[in-house]
Amino acid sequence: MPPRAVKRAVTAAVEYGVARAGIAAVRALDRDVIGQGHHPQGAAGSVTGWVFAHRPSNRQRNRWVVSLLGVQPADQVLEIGFGPGLAVAELVRAGADHVYGIDHSGVMLRQASRRNAAAIRAGRVTLMRTSVDQIPPALDGPFEAILAVNSLGFWPAPAERLAELRRRLAPSGRVAIASQPRCPGATADTSRKAADELEDLLRDAGFTQMRTETLRLSPPVVCVLAASPALDTSHTP
Repeated sequence: MPPRAVKRAVTAAVEYGVARAGIAAVRALDRDVIGQGHHPQGAAGSVTGWVFAHRPSNRQRNRWVVSLLGVQPADQVLEIGFGPGLAVAELVRAGADHVYGIDHSGVMLRQASRRNAAAIRAGRVTLMRTSVDQIPPALDGPFEAILAVNSLGFWPAPAERLAELRRRLAPSGRVAIASQPRCPGATADTSRKAADELEDLLRDAGFTQMRTETLRLSPPVVCVLAASPALDTSHTP
């Protein structure tokens, strides 16, 4: 059997075994899961993706962030760092016209594509493997909404990336940046500090109309919502 086929078979076996075991049996893997969180790879990355997709708090967090965006039927939406595709599926259910997503992990692309296969076939979802600092021209927008759930902490030069994303938004387009601190000993105070940092980054990137929402998990999830400035029509003849 060719090496690539062997690798696929091993990965599939790992995913099947984890799915049979359930969440309780993989709690001991949490340290490795966190270590894989930045860039899931290989069989360990497949386990990480499965845990991310099935942990109840992760599912709740993604549903909540999507609900805050107030998606409309004509909206074109972009997610940065879609992971196993939970928010993508929620955006489709919320009625978005088209959902685009990027993630730099091939493992996550495979899992998210499988999770959203029907929507991809229907032409409502487009997923790409790329990083936030290498978004292709095909995703220049304009988008009505952009979101990132627990991924901004991994971005290179996040202030620059946010400014680039703002230029991809339609006038008055919305952005939602969510964070649930995962550092050891994280508390509500840790989450509040994370929200303050997100607000500063968004403000520096030119966003307006900021507000912060909190989901009472442990530790709390914070989501900072903001808007791209509207077109100035005050001097239109």
